[in-house]
Amino acid sequence: MSRNRTRPRSTFSRLAAAAIATVACVGVSATPAGAAPDTEPVVSRGVTIPAFYTPPIQLPATNGTLVRQEPLPLGLSLPGLDGRPLPGTATRLMYKSTDSSGKPVAVTGAYIEPSTQWKGDGPRPLVAVASGTMGQGDQCAPSFALEHPLTLNGETVSIAYENLAIYRLLATGAAVVVTDYAGLGATDRLHTYVNRLDQGHAVLDAVRAARALPGTSLISGSRVGLYGYSQGGGASASAAELQPTYAPDVPLAGTYSGAPPADLTSVMKGIDGSALAGALGWSINGFAQAYPDLRNVVEANINDAGRKALADTSTMCVGDAVFGYGFANSTAWTTSGKSVADIIAAEPRAQAVLDQQHIGTLKPTGPVRLATGIQDDIVPHGQARQLAVDWCRKGGNVTYEAVDLPNLGDRILTNHLAPLITDQTAAISWLTDRLEGKPTTSTCWTLPFQR
Repeated sequence: MSRNRTRPRSTFSRLAAAAIATVACVGVSATPAGAAPDTEPVVSRGVTIPAFYTPPIQLPATNGTLVRQEPLPLGLSLPGLDGRPLPGTATRLMYKSTDSSGKPVAVTGAYIEPSTQWKGDGPRPLVAVASGTMGQGDQCAPSFALEHPLTLNGETVSIAYENLAIYRLLATGAAVVVTDYAGLGATDRLHTYVNRLDQGHAVLDAVRAARALPGTSLISGSRVGLYGYSQGGGASASAAELQPTYAPDVPLAGTYSGAPPADLTSVMKGIDGSALAGALGWSINGFAQAYPDLRNVVEANINDAGRKALADTSTMCVGDAVFGYGFANSTAWTTSGKSVADIIAAEPRAQAVLDQQHIGTLKPTGPVRLATGIQDDIVPHGQARQLAVDWCRKGGNVTYEAVDLPNLGDRILTNHLAPLITDQTAAISWLTDRLEGKPTTSTCWTLPFQR
């Protein structure tokens, strides 16, 4: 018998269950920290989630501490001439982090030791990859996608598109650690999609976990870089801002932040009615779980269709969301017929939640390369450019790149996805230079001349 998450009764009943599980997770128990509770397996849209992803009842006290690890077979791998697999040897991780409420949370991910030698200056560096949007179902976790590059079973569709960047980074000789974020993979709670604090913490603690993993080629002097696009761009940007206070032991050589969702009010308007409208459900679900003020506003204004959509999207991956809720408008989910963004904007307590998620109020650590497609209408170009402006005003070392491509179609994701591919080579090259210790000069002075 399994606990099937394919069709939960309602989002808010599931949120209550997640809250109960969270309380249990931080309680005292005789269960060893490395052992999973004796529970039935979680099945999400026909995919059985391995028991590894079920957090123990008790977590370690220190952020970044490894809870457990196991070998992770890569779905795309080749035998090397020297007997080592290409692109490397992977280990599945679970480590302790802290969520936006200041409570302990178990986060999963993966570390990959590359087979390629690092030819740059200094010891082998480490890149923490913050994945772009994968979904909210546990089967969508980036570490799961490393093992299963394509999940297609008639109930869910997940494509491991981030593996391209991961493998290209490994090809430079850098080690890579990938975070699944809070609640994506780990079965005790919903994924808190685009939550600035949860994501930034998860990225920085992934670095700590990778350093603690035995048998790697990393040493204390290994330089650290961050890499992320879209959701991952927001996560890497947040981590660069939070590093001085949350993880001063994790010095950063450089951060790539592509298409960062820095202003969630603007981003909500961008995705509403687009091909990725389902992501609005992930945002609402995650913030309703973490913040009672926003949850109360949602509960007071959502209709039956909205409740069904929120429950449905909570187990979806990107492919499911595009097929199931592409071009949906949130006006159909509310009792008033107003959009969710307009309702939140009219409620000061709910708007305050999104305002607290704003990226750009702190100076980022180390050099940052911020790239944004000028035609991007999903994670709107204007708010990403504004992040560069905000960082520059705070004295940040910012390399700003406005990716100038033709309009490839409004609201259909192409304007958002094209820069992911076209800018990737330059982004990895820039980050590799930082990992080699090469200096870079801020281009903030060029902002007035760039779109």
